[in-house]
Amino acid sequence: MTQMDSFLGKFFPDVIDGRKSAKVDAYCKYDNQWLTAFTSSLWIAGALSSLVASRVTRRVGRQAIMLIGGVLFLAGSVVNAAAVNIAMLIIGRMLLGFGLGFTLQAAPVYLSETAPARWRGAFTSAYNAFVVVGILSATVTNYFTNHIPGWGWRVSLGLAAVPGAATVLGAFFVSDTPISLVMRGQHERARAALQRVRGDDADVEAEFKDIVRAVDVARQNDDGAF
Repeated sequence: MTQMDSFLGKFFPDVIDGRKSAKVDAYCKYDNQWLTAFTSSLWIAGALSSLVASRVTRRVGRQAIMLIGGVLFLAGSVVNAAAVNIAMLIIGRMLLGFGLGFTLQAAPVYLSETAPARWRGAFTSAYNAFVVVGILSATVTNYFTNHIPGWGWRVSLGLAAVPGAATVLGAFFVSDTPISLVMRGQHERARAALQRVRGDDADVEAEFKDIVRAVDVARQNDDGAF
């Protein structure tokens, strides 16, 4: 994204001028402070949100956090794609960062708490693999949209709405995790959620009792395991 001439020419023309006169590696000329703020704002917002994400997740549940994270990510992509000034770019990037911070905390926890024990490792490993696939997809998207003159950068930034929308839609159709519901005292909903993810024919009573027991032990030890 930060190497697209159409993007740099609209918001950071000084960088274009610096690259033209560069006598060393062109990357040494990417010294614009606003460009640095644009790039780093996502990671700063993500780091800040990750500091509070676990505590908020315990209070409102894994599903709600994934929904909130998806909405923030979706909003950030829309603001970035429609940006007309640097302020909109940075605001959009910060929204993306907050969305990432919340979602990246809640999603693996959700998978580990809903997956059957024998598939738990596979699910969490697949999650990490799909994160890498997402990074690769973003790079490929930037490569192709760079060939669109004038507004290719808007397409690149706007396509970030696709994973955001998928997260929002997905969160609507899943229940919260049984562990999260038990932690918040909603035992009947927790049992129903466990029955849903294990199937109508599955006997979940023993597993449900194990969950309740594990939550009680965690509370007694106050070790923040959940």
